[in-house]
Amino acid sequence: MRDTRESRLLLVLLIAIAFALITVDIRGGEDSPVDGARQGAATVFGPIENGVSSAVDPVGNAISAVRDSGGRHDRIAELERDNAALKAKLGSDDRNRSRLKQLDKMIKVAGEGQYGIKGAEVIAIGAAQGFSWTVTIDVGASDGVKRDMTVLNGDGLVGRVTTVGPDTATVLLANDPDFTVGTRMESTDELGFASGQGDRPLRVELLNGKAKIEKGDRLVTFGSQADKPFVPGVPVGVVSRVDPSGGDLTRTVYVKPYVSFTKLDIVGVVVQAPKRDPRDEVLPAKPRPTPTPTVTVTVTPSANAPIDGQQQNQ
Repeated sequence: MRDTRESRLLLVLLIAIAFALITVDIRGGEDSPVDGARQGAATVFGPIENGVSSAVDPVGNAISAVRDSGGRHDRIAELERDNAALKAKLGSDDRNRSRLKQLDKMIKVAGEGQYGIKGAEVIAIGAAQGFSWTVTIDVGASDGVKRDMTVLNGDGLVGRVTTVGPDTATVLLANDPDFTVGTRMESTDELGFASGQGDRPLRVELLNGKAKIEKGDRLVTFGSQADKPFVPGVPVGVVSRVDPSGGDLTRTVYVKPYVSFTKLDIVGVVVQAPKRDPRDEVLPAKPRPTPTPTVTVTVTPSANAPIDGQQQNQ
């Protein structure tokens, strides 16, 4: 529209009418004669205004976000708690699978040796009882556990019970310096006494100073009178080093125990000894040696090679 006198008059007239309507609307309150028109306009233009407002009013959006932030933080915190619980459950499931595997392995050992065992869980280590290599298990006198009973797991000899309470017991581990157990060599039946050396291999004194022992030979418990403190046939370990024979009455060998004493969790107390000595039946299967590949080199004579007994023509 061009800026003419008529257009200016029309603009002034429209402004005057607008002010008049505003005045009438304010004075009319809820009974305003223009209320219907206003509602109709709101119905038509309201959705458009909301869309435009959402697009061009970031300040309003920010205020709404701040106003709702409390609820959002609560929801985020709830989700974080759910995730933490799920991770804990998954971790617990992994641990349970590991413990179930340990239990199955121990039951297999007990079955092969015909040991009657009482399953237990390690609940404390020796720091709570002194500086010796000991653990506390969650079974005691009320479970039929007594002093000087053999303790094993799915790998072999763990130790022996030394102290018994109503619901717990203390186990002296086989690697403790005060621990001694009679041993028997697989196949050769050579007898000896194994003593603990902490985190070093067990030290075994063989009664026969001329016994032929090699690295890799295996030992089991010899057993005690009346099966206390040790039942026979429990795997002890593998010979890792043999001291040279110096003409002594005994011979010393060093044995890597089957049991990892720093990773004990599920163990079993032998509450009933086997009716017969299982001998070597409880030992794990020997690992098969890895075959060494052999390479055969075949030499193929060339077409120009001289025939035997003849010189090649120059």
